[in-house]
Amino acid sequence: MAQVSKYPLAKIVYDRIFEILFGTIADIKNPKEVEEFFNDFLSPTERIMLAKRLAIGVLLAKGYRYEAIREILRVSQTTVADVSLFLKYAGKGYKRVIEKILAAEKQEEFWQKINDLIGDHLPPPGIDWSYWRKEREAKKRARRKPF
Repeated sequence: MAQVSKYPLAKIVYDRIFEILFGTIADIKNPKEVEEFFNDFLSPTERIMLAKRLAIGVLLAKGYRYEAIREILRVSQTTVADVSLFLKYAGKGYKRVIEKILAAEKQEEFWQKINDLIGDHLPPPGIDWSYWRKEREAKKRARRKPF
């Protein structure tokens, strides 16, 4: 478990180091750079801990039961309950991030459905339309023929 020194920081130092930390993270725009930063900056245990906490929040928002979350993420009931309580009574920033994740998932599902719909009626990019149409008609005829 991560430990913090028992000697408190001066408020001005505390405020400044977090300003630098948050500003640094906010300035990283490329997902690959974010990954490299966290891989270098956090221990493997810290990375797993943060990722699991985020995943717990997302799964709770999706309506998963505590037992399922415990099994999927290999976390304790207490950890799930702590995250749940935090999300219910605090955690505005946490909630906002989870909402963004869920919105992105819904948007991705929407575009996948559109893509599937289009894929049924249009050839893939770079394919000759006449060839594609002939293949499509042949598949339709094959489905209609009794065996």
